[in-house]
Amino acid sequence: MTIEWDAGRLDSDLDGVGFDTLAVRAGQHRSPEGEHSEAIYPTSSYVFRTAADAAARFAGEVPGNVYSRYTNPTVRAFEERIAALEGAEQAVATSSGMSAILAMVMSLCSGGDHVLVSRSVFGSTISLFEKYLKRFGVQVDYVPLADLQAWSAAFKPNTKLLFVESPSNPLAELVDIGALAEIAHGKGALLAVDNCFCTPALQQPLKLGADIVMHSATKYIDGQGRSMGGVVAGKAELMKEVVGFLRTAGPTLSPFNAWIFLKGLETLRVRMQAHCASSQLLAEWLEQQPGIEHVYYSGLPSHPQHELAKRQQSGFGAVVSFEVKGGKDAAWRFIDATRVISITTNLGDTKTTIAHPATTSHGRLSPAERASAGIRDNLIRVAVGLEDIVDLKADLARGLAVL
Repeated sequence: MTIEWDAGRLDSDLDGVGFDTLAVRAGQHRSPEGEHSEAIYPTSSYVFRTAADAAARFAGEVPGNVYSRYTNPTVRAFEERIAALEGAEQAVATSSGMSAILAMVMSLCSGGDHVLVSRSVFGSTISLFEKYLKRFGVQVDYVPLADLQAWSAAFKPNTKLLFVESPSNPLAELVDIGALAEIAHGKGALLAVDNCFCTPALQQPLKLGADIVMHSATKYIDGQGRSMGGVVAGKAELMKEVVGFLRTAGPTLSPFNAWIFLKGLETLRVRMQAHCASSQLLAEWLEQQPGIEHVYYSGLPSHPQHELAKRQQSGFGAVVSFEVKGGKDAAWRFIDATRVISITTNLGDTKTTIAHPATTSHGRLSPAERASAGIRDNLIRVAVGLEDIVDLKADLARGLAVL
């Protein structure tokens, strides 16, 4: 990984530097203008020196930009920075987190292949597999996330891919990524991990043994709720197939959004540290409140996978979910009583958000599917932002007061 530290100077090698330096510097390629911040290249096409140059670039015989559906300098800078932070050979950016999952499956699986998916995933992920990918002959089964024996037993001769969220949305369930990778590789399959909740600042699945890591960059990578995007990362051999899908199908990340994400990555570690600190305090406080039945946060010793979280993550994340006494009506009253926290389903923002998963993010699932995923009607999800913790507690106390 090299960058140009200043216009006209030799490239400096970033191998071996720390995470925060990579988050600020990796992937930057300055133009002769000498810009200090990364440039935005809002262009659809590129000018070639000659017809022969154009032919060579389109054929992939020489490097260079071809068409911004799949080659853009700003997007490439973001891809290279994510790859550096995740320890991947290559990353491929997409227009959203869901398009990242779509691109990965369409690139690496064919009709007749079998995919194992953890039951504890985002509602739209289940819809993508159930309503669309199955139409093209992809076979899908769902497995309890933490149950390694169940994963092993669910394999078929045609199992090609395992897909998990760890931690999961919204219950903060985990799987031992290294152990699951061993199971997958022993049976000739790939393991893909949605690392959206942790980001590479808290967890690096590829270093734990996973083959592919993906993100909804819309969340913590942006960090301020401004832009949509996704990214898939892994070995170059696998990412070559994803690039081919992107080149043809076109779920492309825009240069402006890539620039936003580059700026977001510069503050990723410090933001995640602050998110985690407030989330820990809030989870501990909620666990003591009489109107709360259960709190889901892996930073709590009461979480069944607390020790696993300590081993494979450097922090516990910023999503705190909890069940209130009284069912859906009580959950809605609680949410409606808040005044500071935003009622919205997005997460990863500087602004704390609150949502009712059963009727929003997982609302398109059947009651049976929600039950299988552990999404009860009295469940509330809070994605903790960067406000003063005293104010967040006071706002949630308004919800507790109406239970």
